[in-house]
Amino acid sequence: MGNSLHNKIYLGRHSALTSRKLRVLLALGALVGVAVAWMAIRGFK
Repeated sequence: MGNSLHNKIYLGRHSALTSRKLRVLLALGALVGVAVAWMAIRGFK
């Protein structure tokens, strides 16, 4: 748990470009996750 917190602090010190890229990747991952979950729910119904 402390390791992940350290990683967050470490990433926070990187350049804005890296931070933006990470944020975009997280947003895309969340979007894909929602789409997959929505399709799974539709498939079960």
